[in-house]
Order: sequence, then structure tokens, then C-alpha cells
Amino acid sequence: MEAKESKLSFEAALAKLESIVESMESGDVPLADLLAKFEEGSKLLKVCESRLKDAELKIEQLKQTKDGVVFAKFEADREA
Repeated sequence: MEAKESKLSFEAALAKLESIVESMESGDVPLADLLAKFEEGSKLLKVCESRLKDAELKIEQLKQTKDGVVFAKFEADREA
């Protein structure tokens, strides 16, 4: 992921991705440009997925936090 894409917010990356998809669906894009747009769209999709995953992890952390105390799963060492 390039530095400029990695700094985009989820909303900005999604808006750019939607714009790319619309232009690709129009059918007026030459093949060379289509390939470049596909590559850019793939990078933006990764940014969006990363932002969503970060948000999901944050929500899980918040759900596990109660009164300032974080409860972690207890994993006992079991011998077979």
C-alpha cells in the first residue's frame, strides 16, 4: 500500500473507490486506463478493509472493557 493511500480515511478511500467503479462501468475507459484504475481500486479496497478491521477490533476492545478494566480471555495450559 502506498503512503498516500494509507493516510486516507475510510470515507475518502470509499469515495475514490466508488468514483473509479463508476468510471469503469461507463465503458468509455480505454483498456490501459482501465487496468490502471483496477490497480488503484484494488489498493483502495485494501485501505477500506484495513480501516473496517481496525474499527471492528476497537469495538471488540470496547465491548470487553467495563469500568476501566479490560477482561481478557483466560487460556489454561492443558497437557494432553
